Amino acid sequence: MRQLIPTGDVACPVAFAEVPQPVPGPGEVLVKVEAFSPNRGETFLLERPGPGWTPGKDVAGLVVQAAADGTGPAVGTRVVGHPPGAGWAEYAAVPTHSLAVLPDGIDNVRAAALPLAGITALRLLRAAGPLAGRRVLLTGASGGVGHYVTELAVGGGADVTAVTATARRGERLGAFGARVVHDLADAAGPFDVVLESTGGANLPVAVSLLRPGGTLVWFGQASRTPVTLDFFALLHGPERVTIRHFHYAGAPYGGDLAALVWLVAGDRLHPEIGRTADWSDTARTLVDLRERRIRGKAVLTTGGTA
Repeated sequence: MRQLIPTGDVACPVAFAEVPQPVPGPGEVLVKVEAFSPNRGETFLLERPGPGWTPGKDVAGLVVQAAADGTGPAVGTRVVGHPPGAGWAEYAAVPTHSLAVLPDGIDNVRAAALPLAGITALRLLRAAGPLAGRRVLLTGASGGVGHYVTELAVGGGADVTAVTATARRGERLGAFGARVVHDLADAAGPFDVVLESTGGANLPVAVSLLRPGGTLVWFGQASRTPVTLDFFALLHGPERVTIRHFHYAGAPYGGDLAALVWLVAGDRLHPEIGRTADWSDTARTLVDLRERRIRGKAVLTTGGTA
């Protein structure tokens, strides 16, 4: 089968290779991948790929081999899955605990945009606690996670301020009901909760915008710049703030995927997909995703020719 594998070349980070079809383990199904969605974090890993690592954690397609242990869906079932990797391929082995069945009303493109970003958004909001009536600041809001977080938080009754680099990147966030600003300095605090994903110089500023006793949940470092916190500067800011580190990972993912599918099917969650293309265009799409030239998610489909 064909699979996209790392090249180590920043300008063209993946290339097609012929590899053996995966052999599913007892608790895995074999999925014929019809669409997949790369994540910006994967573009960073592609710059220095580890030995044997192959990317691909967000897939949608058709079960062509059921799990040998009897768990999971039958052959012919449409699913969305979150395997550990190797999903940018014609076929992928997906653990049955990390997939969800798709109803007829959700196409593969929207489904493939859900897993990592959607699961991160759900778990991030759980970590933040009840948000109804609370003021929330979200940095780096124009990516896939940011769009999901904004729509879900606003829908849950939060007063959301979203920070994006440009008006175009924040357009959909405003339509969801968020207050959109393009410079963190323009965010009018204080905030009960800050969801911070950029790191660098922004995190200390974001901390200063909290109310006393507020919480900052740190879930990314999109700037790729480490954070420096000045103890004495914090003394002049809000008191008793909490800074929490957050990472979404931890199987099983099936329950969260099912929740995301239910929200989309009920017209309560709307994936923001800035590009859909044939997987022959994956290398260019990865560069554009890394350089923030794509709003929301990018989805590649495997139906065309490479």
